[in-house]
Amino acid sequence: MTQMPRGSTIRRDAGLYGYERALERAGMTPIAGVDEAGRGACAGPLVAAAAILPPGKRGEVPGLADSKLLSAKQREECYAHILRRAVAWSVVTMPSSDCDRMGMHVVNIEALRRALARLTVRPGYVLTDGFGVDGLGVPGLAVWKGDRVSGSIAAASVIAKVTRDAMMVRLHEDYPAYDFATHKGYVTPEHQAALRLHGPCREHRTRFINVRVAGSRSDLPPMRQRRPAMAGQERSSADEF
Repeated sequence: MTQMPRGSTIRRDAGLYGYERALERAGMTPIAGVDEAGRGACAGPLVAAAAILPPGKRGEVPGLADSKLLSAKQREECYAHILRRAVAWSVVTMPSSDCDRMGMHVVNIEALRRALARLTVRPGYVLTDGFGVDGLGVPGLAVWKGDRVSGSIAAASVIAKVTRDAMMVRLHEDYPAYDFATHKGYVTPEHQAALRLHGPCREHRTRFINVRVAGSRSDLPPMRQRRPAMAGQERSSADEF
């Protein structure tokens, strides 16, 4: 990943769109933000999203912030605004089986790459949350806590979070014993209690120690036959709904 263009500076009080405004002044457009949801969960898919917001006021999404700081209702409202306003957006899901097979860091980078590749508009600059994604063919910058200081990254984080939450609610119908609809696959006392009682299901990630420990017991009842594990999916602004 590269640095900000020479001469570009970000003021501490620049707000959520400071990086975008500085890059626009330097002619580094369009600007794509990319982020993921579900990296720290021990069950369910990893979801990555990319978003290109339009320049100027049109690209300022009402109520937008880091998806983790918004309520579910606020995220849904921002999600609708983002999809209406975005120049381009995309979302990619990586199933729990890929998380186990590739490892969380590798699968995370791969998901971010795919999300960016799915954009129908080629970005001139890429902002990523936390760590860089090399080999994109365009300059970019890894931004510490990017979903709190970059509008493009925050938009991507909302798309990823809303998409993944909806998937976990659907998985709750197949695996009601784990209450995925409430905790979305993250480690909570209630999720841990369900793991101890029922053992892991197909959507649990065996690379997580709590899942391996829960699955090592010999006194668990056999799992009931259920639908195959959720496969990866990809959507973008080019898709018809």
